[in-house]
Amino acid sequence: MIALGCDHGGFEIKEAIKKHLQEKNIPFIDFGAHSTDSVDYPDYAHLVCESIQKGESEFGILCCGTGIGMSIAANKHKGIRAAVLSDEFSAEMTRRHNNANVLCLGGRVINEEKAVKLADIFLSTPFEGGRHERRVEKLNALDKYIEQE
Repeated sequence: MIALGCDHGGFEIKEAIKKHLQEKNIPFIDFGAHSTDSVDYPDYAHLVCESIQKGESEFGILCCGTGIGMSIAANKHKGIRAAVLSDEFSAEMTRRHNNANVLCLGGRVINEEKAVKLADIFLSTPFEGGRHERRVEKLNALDKYIEQE
């Protein structure tokens, strides 16, 4: 299951990704926003991250104007490794080496076609493990600094 969320700045690319997931029969939960009306991105980051934390979703995709606000908000959640990116190489490497579980994209940075392509790469690339496993474990160890909810 893929958890989707956006604010007004990322609405169009979230909708393009949603359509693409539907066409590929990939299950998802759309937590909103559901229009280009102004909303607060942390609210949607929280819903997506909570879905991952509860085990309802394996991955999340968050979209805002730049992807930066969503990534900051998402990374405040225990167990979340969110990466904001705008190129194919980073989409692959954040999965292979960092085992990122949330992709953050910017609707004012990339177009819909690029957003779909990056989502495909992110969702289809496996974590390599090996030498990267201990590094990800060190990231997970930092969760002790995140206040428990």
